[in-house]
Amino acid sequence: MSRFSALYVEDQCRDFPRVQKIIKACSGIPVISCERYGEVFNLKAQNFRLQKRQPGLILAKKHQTFVLAAPPGYGFGNQNSYYFSHLLNCPYDCRYCFLQGMYRSAHYVLFVNYEDFENEIEKTIQSCEGEACYFYSGYDSDSLAFEQYSQFVSYFLPVFQRHPQAVLELRTKSAQIRNLLKNDPIQNIVTAMSFSPEAVTQKLEHRIPSLSKRIEAAKKLQQKGWPIALRFEPLIYHVNYKQDYQRLFQRVFSELDVDQLHSVSMGLFRMPQTFFKNIVKLYPDERLFASHYTTENGITSYPEDIEAEMISTCENSILEYIPKHIYYQCKLDCDDSK
Repeated sequence: MSRFSALYVEDQCRDFPRVQKIIKACSGIPVISCERYGEVFNLKAQNFRLQKRQPGLILAKKHQTFVLAAPPGYGFGNQNSYYFSHLLNCPYDCRYCFLQGMYRSAHYVLFVNYEDFENEIEKTIQSCEGEACYFYSGYDSDSLAFEQYSQFVSYFLPVFQRHPQAVLELRTKSAQIRNLLKNDPIQNIVTAMSFSPEAVTQKLEHRIPSLSKRIEAAKKLQQKGWPIALRFEPLIYHVNYKQDYQRLFQRVFSELDVDQLHSVSMGLFRMPQTFFKNIVKLYPDERLFASHYTTENGITSYPEDIEAEMISTCENSILEYIPKHIYYQCKLDCDDSK
């Protein structure tokens, strides 16, 4: 990951031990004080595309909405599903990612008061009264890519270890698995690796580790005994998509132990129209956005005939490799993209 342009630190959390460790790890980078992270993150007239070349890291304290109900159709839990965002924005640069259409700024915001997240997660688990519940951490960023600085995984492993009925999904395109491998596997913590065909990765998924590195990371986690899930989201339509996705499935499922997979999912490209328009303005020459799209009820997506063909083709191909009971289709109206 590239170095940050600057560290912006809220005054109220400057003395947090976690913040001091991050400042020390980023020695040589300017440290700028601010009263509230919105002073930097929500400024008008920011250029997301320019900032993305070398964003800053904002260290802040979150004060509310630590845990939210997961959007309908998201994830593998049918009920008692929640998400929490300790980090805003992603170090990777995927052209289809809704974050660049949602935020004005490409700076990263790391909320450092993990203890408050923990307290709200504990309360939420208790409210489920012993029923299974599901938590997703990769909705507004990548769950593992910042681990070098955040130590997010290290902190939350013991939290979920205490509650085996609560499942945590770590959604990622990263190969930063060191802090998982240092620990014994916890069966209710699932690392969900996202994959796209190499043709899509080369054109649209910038800065992410290679397909080989991510498959190797998934193999190491499996060999250690950690639950692994596979996410093929969003499906990207292009001329040779059938052959490209078939090659991807063949490679991934031939290198991983299918019998040990937690789950496998696919999801379509869908995005709020306002976000989509913002991204088109950022990248007017991007061929991805020259494809045929349709908008209905404020959601931009491929036309129904293309969606139906892609789902049918890719589902049939995937189910040649895996049992049907571990497969599901993500039907979220806004692609998560991580």
